[in-house]
Amino acid sequence: MRDLKALGAEVGAQLKARGEKVAVAESSSGGLISAALLGVPGASAYYLGGAVVYTGKARMSLLEIPREAVAGMRSASEPYALLLARTVRERFGADWGISETGAAGPTGNGYGDPPGHTCIALSGPVELATTLRTGSDDREANMEAFAAAALELLKRATVEA
Repeated sequence: MRDLKALGAEVGAQLKARGEKVAVAESSSGGLISAALLGVPGASAYYLGGAVVYTGKARMSLLEIPREAVAGMRSASEPYALLLARTVRERFGADWGISETGAAGPTGNGYGDPPGHTCIALSGPVELATTLRTGSDDREANMEAFAAAALELLKRATVEA
């Protein structure tokens, strides 16, 4: 968690310096992305809010994304992650929306993805999506790896944008 906190502080400082705000929609990282960003005093300068969108019901209730919008999409896929990132960005009026959706473990998900599989997406001045496979079934380690990868993606994008 110390590494996540340091990474969250670094990303938060970049956002603050740029005067930009972020919103988060995460799933199998279980809130760790938000926790890393919020673990820094003054986080309200850049963090607007977020949700742990762990189920279809949460997606519909928290982000108001209807079933029709995800028809034909697997939840642990880059297109789905982009939909979440775009939606959370729009709903919160943020400069950046970041999302994560995958299978932390110790087993895979119902779509056939193995434990340690996640898709991360970023929507903002640039859009990026990536897939990470840790090859591990260690749930806690995967959750931390997923959060770190999401924060690294945001860090890279805020430098490049």
